Amino acid sequence: MRRRLLAVLTALIGTAVLLLALPLADSYARGRTEHLLLQRRADAVRFAELADRIRTDADRRELDAELTRYTQLYGAGVTVVDTAGHTVGRAGPAPGGAPARQAQDRALTGRSTESLPTVRPWGPGTVVLAEPVGQDERVGGAVLLTVPTGAARHDVLVRWALIAAGAVTAFGAAALVAAGIARWLLRPVHELDRAVATVAGGRFEPRVAADTGPPELRRLRRHFDGMAQAVAESLRRQRDFVADASHQLRNPLATLVLQLENAEPHVGPGPGRQAHALALDEADRLGELLDGLLALARLEAAAAPVEEHDVSAAVAERVAAWAPVFEAGGLELTAQVTSGLRAHTLPDAAGRILDALLDNAGKFVPPGERVRVTASAGPDGGAVVRVRDTGRGVPATQLPLLLRRFARSPEHQNLPGTGLGLAIADELARAGGGTLTVAPTLPHGLTVEFRLPAP
Repeated sequence: MRRRLLAVLTALIGTAVLLLALPLADSYARGRTEHLLLQRRADAVRFAELADRIRTDADRRELDAELTRYTQLYGAGVTVVDTAGHTVGRAGPAPGGAPARQAQDRALTGRSTESLPTVRPWGPGTVVLAEPVGQDERVGGAVLLTVPTGAARHDVLVRWALIAAGAVTAFGAAALVAAGIARWLLRPVHELDRAVATVAGGRFEPRVAADTGPPELRRLRRHFDGMAQAVAESLRRQRDFVADASHQLRNPLATLVLQLENAEPHVGPGPGRQAHALALDEADRLGELLDGLLALARLEAAAAPVEEHDVSAAVAERVAAWAPVFEAGGLELTAQVTSGLRAHTLPDAAGRILDALLDNAGKFVPPGERVRVTASAGPDGGAVVRVRDTGRGVPATQLPLLLRRFARSPEHQNLPGTGLGLAIADELARAGGGTLTVAPTLPHGLTVEFRLPAP
């Protein structure tokens, strides 16, 4: 946004400088041309007066001498013609071309040259002006001056260079001011953008620190701070409620389980004992559910630092710990871990996520199937850990539901578990800046993959 704003401001400044500099340069060129015309017209009038006084050969010789001295001094050509266009006297280069003929025709009708082509650095090299000899009906000829414009073009070039230098300086100063204004305008926007990204990542503590910029942006900053504080307070109350409710329910639940266990010897054989066993199972399941809710509440409320951790060691350790469990369940657990994998994440996030995934596989993969764990480097330098199994898998329509809390497929409703394992693993991955995804394993089975960012 800053680049676009600077581009717009720079274009406007450049246009304004050009609109000022170009007319100024053209005005000076026209003024210098007018000054040249006035200077040389005075000389032409003088020669016209000398030509009008020719009566004798001595007068003609005096005119020729004046013409020669003038040509030697100024490098201009002077030609005197009579009413028929015949040359009476000449010194220097003779005029030629359509402009010279037009100026001569005007002078023979009694009109002086009133304007010249505008002199610019690239030309014209010479200009022609004419002055009638005599006045009114007594016009007896014309004086034509072929004037070189080298000095005038040099003056125009120098003045245009000064105007260009001034324009460049003004443009640079205005561009610096525009950059400062853009920085002043966009600094609160950039900080607000960073704060929004931080809030979107689940952290509500940072606030927009900048108190600069236009009043509208300062008000927006204050409103954003108030909104973030309100959302943080609402989430804090929600998490506190879940944590408090889960914690407070554990004591009555423990008492209920203890009473059920104490009542077991007094329950006789028959339907009563079966109902008692079901009640104990449901109490155990409720305890697991409360444990999962407590874990989620603590995870969401935690502010643990994100640091660099050894993923390879964590994966190898957890696979070794789960190997006896899988062996006892009739499952084959293998692992392929690339050494030296490191990631920037929460403490022990890789181990805790892998525990949830292996626990999930141990529950839902039938005996005799295989579970394979691989850990390798990702394209961004982070760590990619995959858990693939050859079980029955999950229908494609139910894959997006696996990461939701309490989500379980219909065929697994009677298996032990709370439906919070993958949700907790997903929350752990995202809290450290990573991701967790699920996909089918071909020809059958499920693949769960989590990625952790590079250090």
